[in-house]
Amino acid sequence: MASGFFALLDDISVLMDNSSVMAKAAAKNTAGVLGDDLAVSASKASNFQASRELPVLWAITKGSFVNKIIIIPIMIALSYYFPQAIMPILVLGGIYLSYEGAHGIWGYIFPHESHEEQELVSEKQKIKDAIITDFVLSIEIVLIALSSVQDAPLPTKIFVVTLVSFLATIGVYGIVAFLVRIDDMGYAIAKGAKSGSFKEKFGLKLVSSLPIVIKILSIVGTFAMLLVAGGIFMHNFHILHEVMHSIPSFMAELIVALLVGGFAMLLIDGTKFLISKIRG
Repeated sequence: MASGFFALLDDISVLMDNSSVMAKAAAKNTAGVLGDDLAVSASKASNFQASRELPVLWAITKGSFVNKIIIIPIMIALSYYFPQAIMPILVLGGIYLSYEGAHGIWGYIFPHESHEEQELVSEKQKIKDAIITDFVLSIEIVLIALSSVQDAPLPTKIFVVTLVSFLATIGVYGIVAFLVRIDDMGYAIAKGAKSGSFKEKFGLKLVSSLPIVIKILSIVGTFAMLLVAGGIFMHNFHILHEVMHSIPSFMAELIVALLVGGFAMLLIDGTKFLISKIRG
């Protein structure tokens, strides 16, 4: 009986070693989309009043955890029983990200809402939009992690995908929390410093840099959404590679996403406009 117990411990040790190696490989493979996820999440979580930034960020983080809890078992089950469904799911997510990204670009070029009108959008709606975007990005993170352990036993697969997915949420939103509180850090540094000292100047510089950081995050997040979407289309429709083989990959992804997003805008926003006219 004792020998059986130690054999079980040995099996668990081997499983954990294998899981550790696979988790590192999965994390490495998801690094690219995690960078995009960070930019998108930061831009979505930064346009709030200072007193509401952390509560809003916590609400989005909880939503992200719920997204992972929903997505992980569904994607693992689909990979076993209905792998043909994964590609359409990714493409639908890509269309959504393209629409969001194209909408953002349109808003930069042709601003049509005043600051006051933007403030009328409720905090709950902004959180909802951020969680929906996180859901789409989470699907890609889970699928990339899953593809890294495709041949592993089911327990290892579940452990690795869950570990990488949850660490991704903690890492991404932890960094976002740090970024959106740069001004508080600056105030704290400057408060205890001597007048005119380097420490005070550095602290005040951090305070004044927050609006610039938020603007940069907003722009980078918009392009990150488009690049993630373009990557989904390029990886799943090989004809796009043939048509755009002479163009750098990131440019090809951006062009495809903008075209898809523009068409989605025409279809969705055009339909909304027509409905409003008919009702109106």
